Amino acid sequence: MTGSVLRSFLILASLFAVISAEAVSQATTQSHGSFDFNADGVVFQSADSATRVVMRFRMQNWAIYTTKTMDEDDDLDLSAGTTEFAVRRLRLRFGGSLVDPRLSFNLQLSFSRSDMDWADTQFPNVIRDAMIFWNFNPNLQVGFGQTKLPGNRQRVISSADLEIADRSIVNGAFNLDRDFGFQAFWRPITGDQIVNIRAAVSSGDGRNQPAISGGGLAYTARVEYLPLGAFTNGGDYFEGDISREQSPKLSIGLSAQHNENQTKTRGSLGKTLYQQRTANVIYGDVLFKYSGLSLYGEYAQRTSNNPITYKDTTKKDYAAIFVGSGYMMQASYIFPSMWSVAARYALVDAGDQLKGLAEYQQQVNIAANVGYYVNRHRIKLNLEFGTNRNTLYNNNSLVTFNYYTRFNMELGI
Repeated sequence: MTGSVLRSFLILASLFAVISAEAVSQATTQSHGSFDFNADGVVFQSADSATRVVMRFRMQNWAIYTTKTMDEDDDLDLSAGTTEFAVRRLRLRFGGSLVDPRLSFNLQLSFSRSDMDWADTQFPNVIRDAMIFWNFNPNLQVGFGQTKLPGNRQRVISSADLEIADRSIVNGAFNLDRDFGFQAFWRPITGDQIVNIRAAVSSGDGRNQPAISGGGLAYTARVEYLPLGAFTNGGDYFEGDISREQSPKLSIGLSAQHNENQTKTRGSLGKTLYQQRTANVIYGDVLFKYSGLSLYGEYAQRTSNNPITYKDTTKKDYAAIFVGSGYMMQASYIFPSMWSVAARYALVDAGDQLKGLAEYQQQVNIAANVGYYVNRHRIKLNLEFGTNRNTLYNNNSLVTFNYYTRFNMELGI
């Protein structure tokens, strides 16, 4: 499967390049269009700039060694661990404007197995983003299609712009991910203080879903307050203070979602529930940056009146909405040489409604990271050391843990 997906990736990229080159050739002959390769990516543009298409790609490769999971009575045996070598992400992305600069789009495709929700969907879920936007002005935008919902900041930040190789366990347990529907962005206050408002009405069942009988909708909203003005180069939506802010910058964000009759254990992600359920999610996050220092924290909580569903009356097979709460704290410093150090503490605590289920446990992740930015977030290397600790509430609060080392390298345009 991996070979066929890679071939599809190469064929799509080659086909687009050929078609684009032909289009540019014709545009050059007829109207002097242009083709360029710059910091934005591979850019195809008409002479009047009304049509502009940017092509980008990225890959993320990593190697992880994880020790055997053990408890306090076990001896550490490094020979009993597991090793993973993987293409974590391989993506092809197109964006720009068509015909009118106010009509823009975002298209993103994924090609690695771990990037296609294979374990939950059992099919290659290639389409990540397929969004059409109408930009009334820089402070007002509406969109229709499939993309990320306005949830927690770390999820909305591109995986290409993370400082540690992957997002936290809090994001894994509570993030809203991608969904299909309508979205809007409005910036009613600008200047020395900024307010951003985002809202979405979507299916609530995730990307590329078929028609669902009796399905409800999800309603999502986010508000951000930047009391010290805008971050340099949009720095409130990439991790690490690469821009080395010349004055302190702060962003405070709140998000909430009400998902009617959701069909999956984690809303738009996870395994399929046996019956539909309704859940609510809230997030709060704070980001501070100044002179290379970045401090970030977030809190998340999911609630549902009846989170557990069963296959039949025997109650042997179940699927449950993950209810509970979690928080994450992350700090980093980027030196002028573009070397960086970062640390993260994250905790996820299952709600009491999950008593008796395998999910009823507390998870803690502690990680330290050393990185080097060859070309900002486009080309970078990371070396991460961490530990995962679980408290098994159903087993007399037994604590199990493992240690891991992860080397990560990313390259893209």
